[in-house]
Amino acid sequence: MPLCKGTGMDDLRRHFDQLAWPEAEKAAKQAGATVIWPFGACEQHGPQLPLATDALFADRILNSVLQHLDGEWPIWRLPLQSIGFSPEHQPFPGTLSLSAELMLQLVDQVGGQLAAMGVERLVLLNAHGGQIGLLQVAARQLRLRCPSMGVLPCFLWSGVDGLSSLLPPEELAQGLHAGQAETSLMLHMAPELVGPSRPVDGDHGPSSPLAPPDGWSLEGAAPCAWLTSDLSQSGVIGDARLASAELGLELEQALISHWTQLFKSLLSSDWPPTESVMDRP
Repeated sequence: MPLCKGTGMDDLRRHFDQLAWPEAEKAAKQAGATVIWPFGACEQHGPQLPLATDALFADRILNSVLQHLDGEWPIWRLPLQSIGFSPEHQPFPGTLSLSAELMLQLVDQVGGQLAAMGVERLVLLNAHGGQIGLLQVAARQLRLRCPSMGVLPCFLWSGVDGLSSLLPPEELAQGLHAGQAETSLMLHMAPELVGPSRPVDGDHGPSSPLAPPDGWSLEGAAPCAWLTSDLSQSGVIGDARLASAELGLELEQALISHWTQLFKSLLSSDWPPTESVMDRP
């Protein structure tokens, strides 16, 4: 896929919503035009982290990644979607959740308008684990309705190399929410938003009465539609006691490196295919 020659990103800024309409029209029609839409949530993250934890991570990591990309590439970001689908956390005050139906409509309407402008790829960069499946459904529906545009639903923490060397195995497997990883990353990125508590809660390890039967898990190959209140009094599912800003820096670097490489690879390609093999000669 060719680079965007002759149009520097000093003129066409990375934030799609900061373009004037003639700039937006030109941007969307460029070969390989790619738009990234960051998704977070407004939901409880234990007594120590802000409601906007996932949203802050998606927003700031994406901005850092964009700074590492060639200024000639045709890639822009949308404003952060800071309220998502969070029914598992609704018993905890502060959590705000959109319905699944509304989220599906949101992606369909915004995505459909981008496709009509000529955008070739829409990346849904999501930092909230509770809406991974929903955004995959939304992406599939949008792709069917707008066959000219590739739609890529991605999870911020998925597939990141090096996490196993930074986090203990039990936290990688069971630290699902506001545990060591998220608390550390927030301690590095926005320490002023982190409270003093370092809970360990939501224990569902082998010795716990809440442990799944053999072969089952809260997430993974044979998951359960759990609610946070099933597992935790504090809202934490994991162990925040060993969280540190130093670990947070390492996690941030791993995330930025991972997504920088993925976007470089994507922008250097013609993928994903948008022409049906059934229509080819």
